Amino acid sequence: MSKLRNTDSFIMFEILLDLLQAQDACFRVLEHPAEGRSDQVALVRGTAPGQGAKAMLCKSRDGEAGLFLAVLPGNRRLDFKRLAQAVGVRRTTLVSPVEAMAATGCVIGAIAPFSFQEDMRLVVDPALVQQFPEIAFNAGRLDRSIVLDCDDYVRIARPMLHPLSADLQ
Repeated sequence: MSKLRNTDSFIMFEILLDLLQAQDACFRVLEHPAEGRSDQVALVRGTAPGQGAKAMLCKSRDGEAGLFLAVLPGNRRLDFKRLAQAVGVRRTTLVSPVEAMAATGCVIGAIAPFSFQEDMRLVVDPALVQQFPEIAFNAGRLDRSIVLDCDDYVRIARPMLHPLSADLQ
């Protein structure tokens, strides 16, 4: 996938649509009121919370280079130790909202579960693509979601699959 930097959310939405159409993916777009929280957007979408692809941009806490886009079911929380193990660093942490915007062109909550950069590794919890036939995610915008076939997502995104999450309490 091509490198993407400092773009805005409207452009990201169009990039996602173009990518999915070019790859003959089975998907649909939902327009809805802006919402960034996983549990609330699932209600708005009419999908199960576990179908939501929660994309969390992370980095090494030890100053090692690179970013890690951790994607997990919306009803789970990220286990930073599992992410660190998956990407081969000692410790990981979330990036700041400013760093997230600079790297993805999207606000936190609207980051799509795709990496368009060579230095951003995509790691997906297998639980996301095993429980339901489709995933749902904010498509670069808080007021637009895409519901995408899981097999198409894995085929197009080509993520590293590794357990990342724990159930929310």
